[in-house]
Amino acid sequence: LNVTEEKFVLDTLAGCTEYKSILDVVVNAFYVQDGRYCPISERNLYIVICYLATFQLEDIGLQHFSRIVKSLDTAKMQKFLRFFFNDLYLNTWIKDEWSHFYDSVYVKENWIDPLLRWQPKVQQLIEKLTDKLSNCTTTVKTSRVTQPKEFNLTVPKPRAIPLPPPAPLPVLAKRQPVPPSIYKPPKERKQLEEIKTKNIQKAKVSIRSLTCVCKGGPFFLNTLPVQGTILTSREIDPFLPQYLEVVWESVLTQYFKELTKQPQDLIQIDNIPIKLNTAAILREGALYQRKLEEELKRIEDLQQGAGDSSEFLEWQKQMRGKDLEEQLAEIECRRLQGKLSHEEAVLARQNVIQENKKKADLLREEKAELMHLYAEKRLQEQKEMKELVEQVTEGHKNVKQVKAKIQEYKQQIVQQVCEESEELLRQALEEEEEKNRKRYELIQQIRAIESIASIKHKFVDLTETGGHGLFGEMSIVELRERLALLKEAQKAAEEEKRDQIIHEKQAKEQLLLDKLDQISQFRAELGRAAALKQEEKKKSQSGERPMKDERILNLQKKIVEKTTERKKQEGLL
Repeated sequence: LNVTEEKFVLDTLAGCTEYKSILDVVVNAFYVQDGRYCPISERNLYIVICYLATFQLEDIGLQHFSRIVKSLDTAKMQKFLRFFFNDLYLNTWIKDEWSHFYDSVYVKENWIDPLLRWQPKVQQLIEKLTDKLSNCTTTVKTSRVTQPKEFNLTVPKPRAIPLPPPAPLPVLAKRQPVPPSIYKPPKERKQLEEIKTKNIQKAKVSIRSLTCVCKGGPFFLNTLPVQGTILTSREIDPFLPQYLEVVWESVLTQYFKELTKQPQDLIQIDNIPIKLNTAAILREGALYQRKLEEELKRIEDLQQGAGDSSEFLEWQKQMRGKDLEEQLAEIECRRLQGKLSHEEAVLARQNVIQENKKKADLLREEKAELMHLYAEKRLQEQKEMKELVEQVTEGHKNVKQVKAKIQEYKQQIVQQVCEESEELLRQALEEEEEKNRKRYELIQQIRAIESIASIKHKFVDLTETGGHGLFGEMSIVELRERLALLKEAQKAAEEEKRDQIIHEKQAKEQLLLDKLDQISQFRAELGRAAALKQEEKKKSQSGERPMKDERILNLQKKIVEKTTERKKQEGLL
């Protein structure tokens, strides 16, 4: 396109998009009344013609507009222009529908009055299109008769000897269905959970009973009672290894003596095997070994004159407790402040709801009055539309009778043509069946001749070589014997390797058992120390009394006042 044509196309597209709402009113009404049988794919065509006639007719002129209309389908354009440039439609419902989108005065002055001025000249164009439709003669297309052609058959190649049918495939036995127990959780898991809870309760009872007997942790080695005397770190220096053995034996003997005094139902532990992997056992053993080395190092430092950090740790514990109390008081203040702001927000929201209710009542009254007026107006418009529809239907009755007669005449012609074509098709099928029958007989004769060929057999001796002249050439029998020898040697190597793996596995299991014994001893001692520490912590906590801050008390009083005020407001609502 050149520049002017491109500008005209873009302006038309932009205008159709901008005024789509008022153009859809006209096109939708056209499809309901006069364009019931027009395809919906031509909707954009009618939108463009409606836009050009309404907004661009003054600019492009009637001559250019008529040239555009004549380039399109004559019957469709004649029907649409006759519908759109109807004086009654323009002055009644088209004007009213367009007034819903734009001001009524603006619609009448800028769109309706120009269309009424152009209506006589456009009516001449409609008459020319009507004359063109009446003068044109309908041409009936004659259908071509299909001419049958002979098949171009290829010359068949000589066929090979038919092979015997393959052996039937073995039928597999029907598999058993998957048992439903696979998709259910095992019962052992539930039993283990129950046993676990019972053992925890029993352990708690046993720990409480042991706290009254044990006086120190398993690694508390500063002092040790031996035959009514107290040994300090300087006196222990000459016999440190013997001292550690004595401490360990005395702690274990005292622990097991106290266990034997308890009832059997408290110390009995269910013998449930719990499988641990190798990495977990070795890791835990290394942990306890490292702890033991640290305790030994601490004792050596004490012997060399290092100070004890117990006083510093006690002071640090007290200061941390004070910091924790201050943090808890600050958190409680923030929580109460949030609760107070929530109560204030609820009160403000209730006030806003009351104001909105009053406004909503006023809007409902105004809306009811407007709906009443609108309903009366719609009833009047429906009455006018019914009268127009009745007038239009009376004019369409005569047209329907003429169309019915033409339809009957066309149906008779089509029926005659169908009968003639069926007769020709039947004759062609009979000729084709005869040719196929002769061709099939000829093919059967050829296959019978080819199947008489002689059958040749070739016998194979497995003890002879192939005779290809290779270095490592051997017969099939020799190859089988060598493969059997290789399999026996491979099997012997596998047995030897299997024995070696079993010996290594046994050595590893013995190492793990030793580690497990050591871990069980460490766990028992650590459990007793933890129980003593927990008991001391409970005693220290029971002696303290919580103190409340003045800010917390003031905020609680304010929250109580706001809640009472909110409840009164809710009662009024």
